[in-house]
Amino acid sequence: MTTTEPSPAATARPSLRLARERFLSGGPLPGGVPEEIVAAWRRARFFGVPHDLREPAVPASRPADSALLGAARPVLDRIVPALDTDRSLLVLTDERLRVLWSAGSVPGLDPCPVLSEQEVGNNSAALALRTRRRAEVHGPEHFLDRWQDVSAVSVPVLDPEGGRVVGTLTVASRLCAVRSPHPQAALAEAAATAVETELRTRAGRVERVLLDAYLRAGQDRAVAALDGRNRLISAAAQRLLTSEVLAALERTAVSTRQADGTDPAASPEAAASGLVELPEGAGCTARITPVRLDGTVVGVVAVLEPLDAAPLPVPDPPAPSVALTGSSVPWRHVVARAAELARSRRPLLLTGERGSGKSALARELLGPGPVQEADAARDAGLAGALPTWPADRPLLLRHAERLAQPGVAALNSLLDTHPDTRLLVTYTPGAPVGPCLQRLLDKLSARSVTLPPLRERTEDIRELLPALAPRPAPGQPPLTWTLDALRALERYQWPGNVTELAHVVRALAEHRRMSGPVRRSELPDAVRDGPAARPLSPMEHAERAAILEALRLHGGNKARAAAALGIARATLYRKLRGYRG
Repeated sequence: MTTTEPSPAATARPSLRLARERFLSGGPLPGGVPEEIVAAWRRARFFGVPHDLREPAVPASRPADSALLGAARPVLDRIVPALDTDRSLLVLTDERLRVLWSAGSVPGLDPCPVLSEQEVGNNSAALALRTRRRAEVHGPEHFLDRWQDVSAVSVPVLDPEGGRVVGTLTVASRLCAVRSPHPQAALAEAAATAVETELRTRAGRVERVLLDAYLRAGQDRAVAALDGRNRLISAAAQRLLTSEVLAALERTAVSTRQADGTDPAASPEAAASGLVELPEGAGCTARITPVRLDGTVVGVVAVLEPLDAAPLPVPDPPAPSVALTGSSVPWRHVVARAAELARSRRPLLLTGERGSGKSALARELLGPGPVQEADAARDAGLAGALPTWPADRPLLLRHAERLAQPGVAALNSLLDTHPDTRLLVTYTPGAPVGPCLQRLLDKLSARSVTLPPLRERTEDIRELLPALAPRPAPGQPPLTWTLDALRALERYQWPGNVTELAHVVRALAEHRRMSGPVRRSELPDAVRDGPAARPLSPMEHAERAAILEALRLHGGNKARAAAALGIARATLYRKLRGYRG
């Protein structure tokens, strides 16, 4: 399933123990200590993790409803009898590294409620989540005192539809005499594969059960079937729905699933069919019926009825910022990192593919105040922007890759004389750069953030769709999508990223003549018929992770990333094209 490099501790346990002791005491480190281990210790110190930590400062709250745990529990229950539970610990986490389930024990090792680096420092689960491949951490590679005699192997669990990491599986044991691979590595990989298979099976069954319930309710009525992710809406319901009503039904679907199996008095809507409390001015009522699969609530069917006297329409709230829309781990990490860097008055470089949202995020980071904006695509020498720029006003420079020599020289001079300039720069890697522009990029690379392309955060597409759609005319329903259309949108590679998605959404909203949800047949040919990204081999997964990490470290500069990896730039381009399939 996945591959991993031999642990750096495999051949250097004594020197790593000495290095860690010197690191904690502030002394000089001995030679030969792997840089990635030192970097992990530094991150733990930056996050304020005490090396003698006994328990996390803030216990993690487990999610009330976890599709991952529901799918994983039957698999894990079959594995536990084969596990040496007196000397091994099996742990399942979600995508936030909160521990959902654990079994077994390791002498001297109590399970933690959360395994994020911010709480416990370097560990295999956090490494597997970040690299999307199997990861091992042994003994002194850990930051915590309590894990110095522990070896652990972790494997990411991937969503079978979108490919995003939804959790990790970890096997921990006493420090291995024979280091990498961990003796339980095969068990961890097999368990993760079995959980992914169960997730795939359950996802298909939930959609079929939801569709059956929707059809039984009658498509000639105002009916909506929802589970918090998928939605089926009849044409009659489209005419009654507003964005506020749809949001209320989505919340009800999620809360009904979460309340299933709890005290019915805590959630009357989850206990039985009943009326949903809709926002004031909704103009209709909604009665829900829970949809069950194997005795578990997986969604709801809502039947809408118009009120006799429709109240005056309530104005829609402001549209959410597209720049901040998205709940995927890569996007949340990028936005948080960019916001952290933007708090200071020093320059910030945003890199990424064309259309990935660099300019939109930059404007969001700069806030509502006045901003001087310069576009090198229109003014390559910055002759029109810099002379009129007030020194106390932030400057947003777009398309830095299009700068001409005079513009690059002017910015280099500005940064040399005023290094604390409030400057945000967007840069799209690709074309060769001259030495002067490279010098500018080198200055900015220490404070840079690389935005992920849309194909690497496809789970955000469903959140982006309502944010990108134009506001419907009064009395018109919001734009919705069939499950088949959503799958096609999520499988398309989006070479133009969010900008291309926005163009597709707005074109459909303005020009479609059909009613009801957008069908797959209405999508552009390339989106409708485009093949899903081909599955990568374990070796390709490892290569891709290494290339993406090198690009991140070098601010998106492909030439430098290739040099760091020891491959030709043409080879790097070829491999990236091959991964897109």
